[in-house]
Amino acid sequence: MHQVYLSIGSNIGDRKAQLQQAIAALQADSAIDVVRVSSIYETAPVGGVVQDDFYNCAVYLETSLSATELLQRIQQIEQNQKRRRLIHWGPRTIDLDILWYDDVVIQTADLTIPHPEMAKRAFVLVPLQEITTGQQQKQVEQLLQALPAAQRVTKIRDEQE
Repeated sequence: MHQVYLSIGSNIGDRKAQLQQAIAALQADSAIDVVRVSSIYETAPVGGVVQDDFYNCAVYLETSLSATELLQRIQQIEQNQKRRRLIHWGPRTIDLDILWYDDVVIQTADLTIPHPEMAKRAFVLVPLQEITTGQQQKQVEQLLQALPAAQRVTKIRDEQE
């Protein structure tokens, strides 16, 4: 089984429900085992497009799918949740990104792993820090320490807390 970390974000509609729906779709796939899910965080958008704040979380999963097959599955989840790619870094109902897939480096026209923007984004690294362990957690902590403090990431209180 391959070990995979994803980042999931939404800033259109019921953001929390969008995240939950995407996670449920992952869990419903017989080739995917969702092992850990981070807390949800509210974050300011990046990229200069004026838009609403995002809800973000990270997911650790194990899968028998190849990286390309997994990309196809998560793109189908995005389509099912009405994702529209109209503006680069623009608003979206749902966005699923593969951050790490095992320890491999992949560079194709459709897929880059590790995710090329991961190290610059607190909204990816803060949730990821919650669910990583060992060397990966140390790497995430180092990346977080290198980020400017200006990136706002606020943990959303869980109803069960």
